[in-house]
Amino acid sequence: MKTSVILPAAAAAALLALGAGCTRPAQYVDPQGSRVMVTLDQINIQDFAMAAEDAVNSLLASGVIDRVPEKPAILVVSRVVNSTSQQVDTDMLTKKIRVALNQSGKALTQTTRGPGGVVEDELAREIQLEREALDGLRTRVPDFSLSGKIIETMSRAGSYRQAAYTFQLSLTDNRGLAVWEGEKAVVKQGRRPSVGF
Repeated sequence: MKTSVILPAAAAAALLALGAGCTRPAQYVDPQGSRVMVTLDQINIQDFAMAAEDAVNSLLASGVIDRVPEKPAILVVSRVVNSTSQQVDTDMLTKKIRVALNQSGKALTQTTRGPGGVVEDELAREIQLEREALDGLRTRVPDFSLSGKIIETMSRAGSYRQAAYTFQLSLTDNRGLAVWEGEKAVVKQGRRPSVGF
């Protein structure tokens, strides 16, 4: 009787030890490296990074922001519509673009103006209005507005699935004309719910 109780307990302990040896502890990875997780059913951090990098390179190469009479160009971020099945923060895209443009020295981003009257920095807006009232000056009108859309397309063939996320962006000048447009498709394939590295 004692032997029959000891064997299952020993087997359970061995399975726990084996399972514990197979787990992988959490660790930091390079967000640009090959060890970042890739999932089919969601937009990953590297998808946002690829789309933003592509947009910045295309925009800077176009020379559009170099044509403003007063440099650097002033840019305001409008609405980026999320037309995917996921709840994503579109700032994951627009912030990367803003950072790169600001660091380029060719454009500055205005954070006191936004879509629907919503501003990113309320305190900066108050300071801006106070300065305008004291100095009798108007803040420079932004040269450009950045807007866009994120679209999701899912496909499957047998056990394989494909997820395509298309990032569409438009730069509109203060006359209402689209002076630059960019589109980046990020396509991933695999077996669901596979996670790749």
